[in-house]
Amino acid sequence: MPPTTLLGLLSSNPADQTAIILPEQNLRISYGAFRDEVKSVAEALAAHGVRRGDRVGMAFPNGFPVVVAFLAAGEAGTAAPLNPGYKEDEFKFYLEDTSAKVLLLPPTGAEDARRAAAACQVPVLSVDMTADGHITVEGKRGGQPYEGPRADDVALILHTSGSTGRPKRVPLSHANLSISAGNVAATYALSAKDVSLCVMPLFHVHGLVASTLATLATGGTVVVPAKFSPLSFWRTVRDTGATWYSAVPTIHQLLLARAEKGSRPAGAENLRFIRSCSAALPPPVMADMEAAFGAPVLEAYGMTEAAHQMASNPLPPAARKPGSVGPGTQVGISIRDEKGNVLPTGERGEVCISGPNVVKGYENNPEANATAFFGEWFRTGDQGTLDEQGYLSLTGRLKEMINRGGEKISPREIDEVLLAHPAIAEAVAFGAPHATWGEEVAAAVKLKDGETAKEADILAFCRERLADFKRPKQIFITDAIPRTATGKIQRRVVAQAFSTQPQ
Repeated sequence: MPPTTLLGLLSSNPADQTAIILPEQNLRISYGAFRDEVKSVAEALAAHGVRRGDRVGMAFPNGFPVVVAFLAAGEAGTAAPLNPGYKEDEFKFYLEDTSAKVLLLPPTGAEDARRAAAACQVPVLSVDMTADGHITVEGKRGGQPYEGPRADDVALILHTSGSTGRPKRVPLSHANLSISAGNVAATYALSAKDVSLCVMPLFHVHGLVASTLATLATGGTVVVPAKFSPLSFWRTVRDTGATWYSAVPTIHQLLLARAEKGSRPAGAENLRFIRSCSAALPPPVMADMEAAFGAPVLEAYGMTEAAHQMASNPLPPAARKPGSVGPGTQVGISIRDEKGNVLPTGERGEVCISGPNVVKGYENNPEANATAFFGEWFRTGDQGTLDEQGYLSLTGRLKEMINRGGEKISPREIDEVLLAHPAIAEAVAFGAPHATWGEEVAAAVKLKDGETAKEADILAFCRERLADFKRPKQIFITDAIPRTATGKIQRRVVAQAFSTQPQ
């Protein structure tokens, strides 16, 4: 698929074909109506001063408004979606870091985002949906003509967290995203007959690119529930005729936990495949899913800097290998040592990637860019091996990010919040093993001399300053933080010291 703009992905689909299904509202939106809504909101943004390159912040739950707002922001400016679960200080950081021109919010709620916008002097625009599926901005539709984007313009700004600094800005162009959507579509042979059930949040590339853009690029239909619910999941699959869904292992495990032994859920017979991405899928879970749901489970590998997908296990009859994320999907993958030398098949090293979906660098971050590439090859920070068939297996992370159910969390960010507590002298956050999430956030802290604080007090302090998924769920108060012989703190050493303690 040649690179195009995001709206260009939808341009050739028949106007009367269903693009979006909103199960709670029992609404079906055609491609013709969808394109009209995107253009209308892009015109409204232009009327509010948004121009090419301007960052349009937005914080919405899943639904039609966020899909339209994302595409419209990419048309008139650059979309900068944010997690609606962020706290005020987090919103402030992202609004300031992106130099947001405006912030799009639902008509009610989102108080932390509103306070942050007021503090940053960023205008808030209210985005709503009428009963018949029209999207309004400040109660109006349309506005003024706008200058459309080119394929190499930045469509989307997302942040990725490193273990050694503040979150880095990842500028994804229309070309990066449209090529990645095409790669996903090709991997799974998506067509206009496919119906994707989007259960991933639409402020991440997983939900945006895999579930949504790849489906829209092939004229298929995207089902967008307001949120994931294991109670209504199979009813939605059955009622909408969903042919596939993509999710993190945590969601798959929640569905498995409710599965009745020996009875396939109603609607599962429509599924061509199930995709798993954003965190490691344990092989026993893959086997249990295939037995319970009767569809092949394909584990994939993605990251923000690659506009999502880099590798995936293929559809049958090709082999899908438990514990592997499959071969590269129109993306070059090589395993290299710390000097950038390519390692032989089967040898463990850093996973490096290359392709037109991969960003050329972080935005305004020469320090990060200086170490992020070996020539044209992007260094993922993940450790892995390639087998004789080119299938990639991930063996660990060179970087120290915490991976909580697919949410990548910077431990440094948690450290900084903990160190703001008046009683804490030292703090080290880390990922502790967790049965459902894969990893859960924990932290070890050393108190200042003469100071006292209980675990509950520190947890409450974090609750006010961090989104729920980032908050430490366990605090270890210790007399000393483990260090190396040279006095350095290594998170994995700290994690080993405390993760084995009784819960």
